[in-house]
Amino acid sequence: MPIIPRYIPPDFTTAKLVNAPVAKTAPAPRQGVAPDNFHGTSNHPEYIHLGRGKWLLVSESRMDAVLLLRGETVAVIEARRLQKGDPVVVGRTEDGEEGIYVHSDGFAKTGVAGAEKFSFRTRDTRETPFSRSYDQLYRILRHDRQNGHIVWVLGPAVAFDKDSRSAMQGIIEAGYCHALLAGNALATHDLEAALFRTGLGQDIYTQALMPHGHYNHLEIINRVRSYGSIPAAVAALKLKDGIIWACEKRQVPYVLAGSIRDDGPLPEVITDVCQAQDAMRVQGKKATTVIAVATQLHSIAFGNMVPGYKVLDNGEVRPVFFYVVDMTEFSADKLANRGSVQAVAILTNAQDFMVNLWHNLDDRNA
Repeated sequence: MPIIPRYIPPDFTTAKLVNAPVAKTAPAPRQGVAPDNFHGTSNHPEYIHLGRGKWLLVSESRMDAVLLLRGETVAVIEARRLQKGDPVVVGRTEDGEEGIYVHSDGFAKTGVAGAEKFSFRTRDTRETPFSRSYDQLYRILRHDRQNGHIVWVLGPAVAFDKDSRSAMQGIIEAGYCHALLAGNALATHDLEAALFRTGLGQDIYTQALMPHGHYNHLEIINRVRSYGSIPAAVAALKLKDGIIWACEKRQVPYVLAGSIRDDGPLPEVITDVCQAQDAMRVQGKKATTVIAVATQLHSIAFGNMVPGYKVLDNGEVRPVFFYVVDMTEFSADKLANRGSVQAVAILTNAQDFMVNLWHNLDDRNA
């Protein structure tokens, strides 16, 4: 089986698509407002009929955006970005009736010959064996290290444990991370571990509570803020390990999106929601593989920003892989229920996942 599945485009010779009308547009009535009957995008490949049998593939389709069509150029933007008069594609059908075709099975898996209509264990649960999912992920990451853009979405649990934190550091240093998305907590507790060897006041190896340890995350935030930036603090405090340290060392971009409950926050945390969306979408447009670990809300947020496919420079279309790692089915189900149906669940704890992954990717173990 190839590492990257082959894309099968729609059959535009079918009568339904041959006879499809040209896609229509309507002007945005004012800034930030879409016209009536606007077409809301999905994360599947979408095509716009320009006329005379010419269908244009939307190259960056993602959920809940709108399409601007100017001549033979189409752009995907959030409705809040619209300017008055922008030509917005309109139409609520997705099967060609209004010149819009959503192709949901371009990467469809072939069925198993002779498969029964009734069978057990058809959805992933905590009882599901994930050996095949791990093996596929190893192959994808080795491919995308040189040929793609791997984005990690991390919750603070990854930094709370010595081994998972070290594993993520190794993954970054080895080139398996091209961008990191997280919140204030992941960066704070990783920097706390680098300076105090604790996470929320607990030793990151023994999990023993340290005297006055509950001050440590506040102390590191205060020190970083006093130096003005994370890079300045890393240098001044002479930190020598960790996730953020590895990102700084490798010049891997990280986007820290703020939330209401944040302490501090750290200087690099983006507290404006729209600005945080914009920064995350920069990485979403580049992403070929996404791995979201132990962070339900951040996973769902980024899942809604990521296309299910990517059009490469040579015109080829490939899937964007999305793995969600959590201890419960709930997070994976929630992501799928929000439209990210391509998400593959691996149900385990963050430490076991990170250590297992790094053990198999580490070239020193080859």
